[in-house]
Amino acid sequence: MPALDPKVCYRALTTRDARFDGRLFVGVTSTGIYCRPVCPARTPKAENCRFFSSAAGAQEAGFRPCLRCRPETAPEQGAWRGTSNTVSRALEQIAAGALDGEAGVEQLAERLGVGERHLRRLFQQHLGASPITVAQTRRVLFAKQLIHETRLPMSEVALAAGFGSVRRFNETFRALYQRPPSALRRKALLALPAGSGVSSGVSVRLRYRAPYDWPAMLEYFRARAIEGVEQVTDDRYLRTWREAGDLGSVEIRHLPVANSLEVNVRIGRLEVLPQIVNRVRRVFDLAADVSAIGAHLARDPRLAALVAERPGLRVPGGWDGFELGARAVLGQQVTVAAGRQLGEQLTRLCGTRAVLGAALTRVFPSAEQVALSDLSQLGMPRARREALVALARAAREDARLFEPGTSIEDTVARLRQVAGIGDWTAHYIALRAAREPDAFPASDRGLLRGMAACSSELVDAKALALHAERWRPWRSYAAQQLWALDARTRASVL
Repeated sequence: MPALDPKVCYRALTTRDARFDGRLFVGVTSTGIYCRPVCPARTPKAENCRFFSSAAGAQEAGFRPCLRCRPETAPEQGAWRGTSNTVSRALEQIAAGALDGEAGVEQLAERLGVGERHLRRLFQQHLGASPITVAQTRRVLFAKQLIHETRLPMSEVALAAGFGSVRRFNETFRALYQRPPSALRRKALLALPAGSGVSSGVSVRLRYRAPYDWPAMLEYFRARAIEGVEQVTDDRYLRTWREAGDLGSVEIRHLPVANSLEVNVRIGRLEVLPQIVNRVRRVFDLAADVSAIGAHLARDPRLAALVAERPGLRVPGGWDGFELGARAVLGQQVTVAAGRQLGEQLTRLCGTRAVLGAALTRVFPSAEQVALSDLSQLGMPRARREALVALARAAREDARLFEPGTSIEDTVARLRQVAGIGDWTAHYIALRAAREPDAFPASDRGLLRGMAACSSELVDAKALALHAERWRPWRSYAAQQLWALDARTRASVL
């Protein structure tokens, strides 16, 4: 990304401009602390400020996090964040745990199709920090959030944040904050409700950059909710999950005043908590800068009115790559309601029974369960049943099947190698599971109807794909706008 302009950054700091929250951090040389631009502390002198494009960059430069503005609560930086596609994909991989445990930068670079030195150089250029520092900063800040927002014992905080030992956890905090983690906990406990621990679930708040169209997000999940696996009420979304052999549930509700989602996770093994939180971020598209994306899409007069009407519209994701892929196959050439019913049939046929809440009694089947099951009872054509089995087998053999590739074209090409997965299905999986911001299933009937509604002329898939080139690299968000318009148009007709 371009070098940060100190004058612009300092102006954002003096005005506490929330638009820059998460986009830049300021290190204060007189205190050795780094802050968010919205920090309520007295504004430091300009000559004492150094600006960074990431929290990791500030920490690598020797600054420690502010205890007042809490950098760990800044809106997440995501795929929109930089100009480097490779860095964006690397950040996704790191958030998913690519540098946890024994994994190193060399393996991460190999997965991204670049050399290790080149990846390090890109991280320094765009984030001002190494991949390892980014991963470590993420781990430390998540631990600090758990200290502030839960009553988990310190040993469990260390485990949940991915530290190998309590000793390492304590050493890291003493080095960074110049005090033990227990000292950070004392003040935080006063503001916590009783029972903020494992017995009642682990609750954390995840910030987003406003605006956020929560009703649209909730309606998307309501229309597709599989009985027993998911439940959508007037103000929240609940579902069951499987992660690394553990089963649990998650409940998400919107806190608009705080520009946050409150996430309550019922969990057995705390070490999988970062993965669950990361899935929530991806499913609810919390890292998107919809204002910047919307400004890009609004350059096209055909989309300008749509963006103005729904400025906070985001792209809902899939909880699990295989689950989303299976739903896409089940939904081929049928209505959303019919696809949901097939999902319920599949779950009853080979899913896992687990009572994880009053209405949460099943976990969506894994690729292993589907691959080994007799699907002849599913009310769908044989060809689609075979495609579902082929997808399950491919997912068993390739753990990275639903990860983004080196480009959207690479991701789609890899998915299309699975028997029965055509262009529409591959783009749809890339859009919602791999979280490719430029995926675009141009042959989708809803997109074609939406485009016709906003342009007053009929278009075919080829013409739509050609027109959509001007929406790159945010074609997924353009698709969401067209789908939303199509739903409104059809509702008004009915």
